[in-house]
Amino acid sequence: MHRWWMGALAFLLGTSAQLHQASLWPWVFYALAVALGMAGWLWAWRRLRGCLLLVLALSTLAFGLTGARAVLYQQGSLAAELEGQDLVVEGWIAGLPRLGDTHTQFEWVTARAWHAGQPVEVPRRVRLSWRGDGAAALRPGQYWRLTVRLQRPYGLSNPGGFDAELWMWEQGLQASGTVRRGRGIEDPRLLASTWRYPVSQARQVMRHRLLAHTGDERGAGVVLALLAGDQGFISPAQWDVFRLTGVTHLVVVSGMHVTFFSWLAMTAVGLIWRQAGRYAPGLLMAVPIPVAAGCGGVVLGLAYAVFSGWGVPAQRAVFMLTALVALQLLGRRWPWPLIWLGVMALVALIDPWAMMRAGFWLSFVAVAVLFAVGNPLQMGLAGWRASVYRMVRTQALVTVALAPLTLMWFGQFSVVGLLANLLAIPWVTLVLTPLALAGAVFTPLWTLALWASEALLVWLQWLSSWPMAAVYRPATPWPLALVGVLGGVLLVSRLPWAYRGWGVLLLWPVLAYQPPRPAHGAYEWLAADVGQGTAVIVRTHLHTLVYDTGPPMGSHSNAAERVIIPLLRRQGESPQRVVISHGDADHASGMTSLASAFPAAEWRLSFPPPRDWTAPAAPCVAGESWEWDGVVFRFLHPRSEDYGSRLSSNAMSCVLMIGPADNALLLTGDITMAEENRLALAYPDLRAQVLFAGHHGSKTSNGPVWLNTLQPGWVVVQSGHRNRYGHPSAEVVQRWQARQIPWVNTPSCGAAFGRSTQPDRVICHRSQRARYWHHADRP
Repeated sequence: MHRWWMGALAFLLGTSAQLHQASLWPWVFYALAVALGMAGWLWAWRRLRGCLLLVLALSTLAFGLTGARAVLYQQGSLAAELEGQDLVVEGWIAGLPRLGDTHTQFEWVTARAWHAGQPVEVPRRVRLSWRGDGAAALRPGQYWRLTVRLQRPYGLSNPGGFDAELWMWEQGLQASGTVRRGRGIEDPRLLASTWRYPVSQARQVMRHRLLAHTGDERGAGVVLALLAGDQGFISPAQWDVFRLTGVTHLVVVSGMHVTFFSWLAMTAVGLIWRQAGRYAPGLLMAVPIPVAAGCGGVVLGLAYAVFSGWGVPAQRAVFMLTALVALQLLGRRWPWPLIWLGVMALVALIDPWAMMRAGFWLSFVAVAVLFAVGNPLQMGLAGWRASVYRMVRTQALVTVALAPLTLMWFGQFSVVGLLANLLAIPWVTLVLTPLALAGAVFTPLWTLALWASEALLVWLQWLSSWPMAAVYRPATPWPLALVGVLGGVLLVSRLPWAYRGWGVLLLWPVLAYQPPRPAHGAYEWLAADVGQGTAVIVRTHLHTLVYDTGPPMGSHSNAAERVIIPLLRRQGESPQRVVISHGDADHASGMTSLASAFPAAEWRLSFPPPRDWTAPAAPCVAGESWEWDGVVFRFLHPRSEDYGSRLSSNAMSCVLMIGPADNALLLTGDITMAEENRLALAYPDLRAQVLFAGHHGSKTSNGPVWLNTLQPGWVVVQSGHRNRYGHPSAEVVQRWQARQIPWVNTPSCGAAFGRSTQPDRVICHRSQRARYWHHADRP
């Protein structure tokens, strides 16, 4: 039996090693690894000895298989010369279209493609966005002829941020793009409707029926998520409530939903088979009731998991149920760690890149905790009351045990989560989910499901309004998180309290952890990757400053919510001062979000604050300075007489100098060349070790007089990937190159980081966390 344990663990280790490669090797090396791994595995297995050889062989085999799949997949990437070009494509709508306020997104499978009338090869699976009229008619299985513009997968790159490029790789999407319409462009044409992608078609039919019945898109969001795995109608405000109360796992089709559905299916199939046996006794002789119930429950659970999107938790639940039912029907018993490792290795074989996602580990660690404290699949064997009690108890245990991992990945822990789950778990599992599923057969039940969803939201909104509903702690390193998980498991185990008390000591390092800070007199800066906008975080020994809050991101979010606030909380930071250079959206869109998250911060602005503004705010004025922990901060622009003048918003940008003259960081906003020249004349001895390019590298800024005066050691540009302004300007880049000034740009660098103690070094997050699925244009 130990050989199976070691084999599964070796396969996981080999897969994980390949996933940490920064770049792929030629395919021949992976083919050699597969051959050596297979030969070593067969040798060790037949000889029934050589455990070390078995581990090495299976690790090498897993490494080679994953690498070979990656090389094969990468060969279908979009050619660089086709990026941003008008392409005519024919193909099928494959996935369930996701409806937005201004556009509809959908998965597309390409059959043929042309560029300038010539056939070209483009990725088979891409993600397209359709704006304007016509999107409502999109259905899975339709065959269209479209004009599109594509780009290779790209996403923002920040510490602890969402890896969009990994997500697209895992989904098999090798490009994204937009449907082109307008003068001189061929109109989209529907060529045929087919029966391809029947699951996606069925999901869309259910969505249409549900929305038509309820007449309330946002109100039906939770019901639709539980029915068909479509979370597109859950509003951002509702997601905030679910996150603060720790019940996000209940509004996605998780392993618990699939397990409970399978248990209901087993019960129903058993009853139906028993009744059928009364009229046809031969059925019971051919297929006994336990076999029919077990197999029927697993098959129906698999159908629900596929229909709801086939996520990692659903996969894990189906495989685990299959293994347990098979063992029970065969009359055999295996140790739960072996089943657990085996299912984990199977999921990693099917989708290796799932191992890089937090959901993979949270899901499997939760199952391990449940098995360790008591088999969760025994519910229902001693009456519904005992089942509800077990369900509530096990969720409470999982909440405590997973808290360290939650802090490691998200820097947050819901204080009210346990109380919220006490009602939400049985309500969603026993009431809301059955009503959502039964409504597919008897439509009026969806009305009851909607009422149940609204009642749940009222309860959760009340809890989320509590002070300290969620605790934000610095993201812990993984070794501390692992120790914390062990402490959580020990704390909720059935051991005597004399032993369980040690779990508190193991949890304490996670709760007490604080990231290292700069020494007195030193500072650190981080230029966040926020797209076409500016957002910088500066830290001293005991203080934090935020300069600008970045651009809008979609119609309901901004860079402060999605990037800056998570970055601050992962570091355990609470900014004492926020400077907004000027009022343009790409610098100030997140003001309200940041002020709501950190109400004690002081603000410095170059424009009047909004009417409903309540945070302490004052204008930034040249000459104002302050000192934090031995580091001097000083405004150089605008002057007091500039207020009330006719200067543009860009020209009024707050210019902030940080640190000593020989090692300064200079934040310039969007000042123009006129302001640069005036400052150069007013401060001829002004120098900057790190200069943030004015106006994202526009040619209206970054003039030769300014560069000659500052003589920067580095220039940092914050701009958007393939932005329509062409930032940084080629003319400006030539100025930097002529003066041999090194520079980095956030689209290729990701978040840029530097320290005053290492003035000659700028660290790029894309280089630091490079993986082979990331965008090729990294430094």
